[in-house]
Amino acid sequence: MPSRREFLKEMMVSGAGLYTPAAIFALLLQDKRDAHSTVVEVRNPNVQTETQRVRPEVAQAMVFEAVRRLSGAKNDRDAWRHYFQPDDIVGIKVNCLFGRGASTRPEVVMAVVEGLKLAGVKPENIIIWDRSDGDLAKAGFTLNREGAGVRCYGTNADYDPQPTRQGSFQGRLSKILSERITALVNVPILKDHGIAGITCALKNHYGSIDNPGAHHGNNCNPYLADLNAVPAIRQKTRLIVCDAIRPIAHGGPGLRGDYAWDYNAILASTDPVAIDTVGWQIIEARRKQLRLPTLAQEGRPVRYLQTAAQLGLGVHDPNRIQLVRVG
Repeated sequence: MPSRREFLKEMMVSGAGLYTPAAIFALLLQDKRDAHSTVVEVRNPNVQTETQRVRPEVAQAMVFEAVRRLSGAKNDRDAWRHYFQPDDIVGIKVNCLFGRGASTRPEVVMAVVEGLKLAGVKPENIIIWDRSDGDLAKAGFTLNREGAGVRCYGTNADYDPQPTRQGSFQGRLSKILSERITALVNVPILKDHGIAGITCALKNHYGSIDNPGAHHGNNCNPYLADLNAVPAIRQKTRLIVCDAIRPIAHGGPGLRGDYAWDYNAILASTDPVAIDTVGWQIIEARRKQLRLPTLAQEGRPVRYLQTAAQLGLGVHDPNRIQLVRVG
């Protein structure tokens, strides 16, 4: 008798029943307690110039390679079509709170945009977004709320009128997330965080709610896990592409240039817990090189990852994470 996962995959191929590709994809991701997850890491030292400017064409090649390897497809179009359909309205959630150097780089985001367009998604149905217009602008993004082409704007104060409750989390979601998009690409930047330990995919959604300050106790645990269990996040997330070009190993989440380093990588996964686990290992390895204490020794253990795994949001056990390194 086929497993639920095998049955759903067969349905996805055959188109049987009333399930849409998005609904089936959400079900496939619904419970990863006993699964293995894949994280792809693509590194290329040529992604930056000597002045630390990102070369857009290299960044796009890295993102496309990561998504192609992750999907198992033979070409770029099929790789992006594996996750997105032409009728999707796709939100690209970025992390822009602390400006250039400590935010998701526009070059990485535009590579994702090109991938979505390759999948047939209309530019007007792509929304690059974060907490506010001001945050996006100071990170180097060009705002476009109603003009032609790809949209780019902040939630500003446009949150759901009623709070969402999920375990320890209680807050209002951005209407971009709850109402306007059908699919989500999470595009965080990898860096140290003074309370949570690190910020990557899971913590990026503190920019999706109206009251992140109310959810920072106990190293953000279990708040971060419960927030990411909210259906609007859990069911709409199709892909995670992490900017690990110049991570920050200490002093984050603001820019600490003395602790940023050239890792020159893009990470990709469909599992937010697995990609955060790999990101955490990258940060800890760099801290060891710098002879800094571990995050746990500093009182900033990354508690939320185990909690998120226990909720079935993804895989935290490194032995069940397949890390595919390219370059």
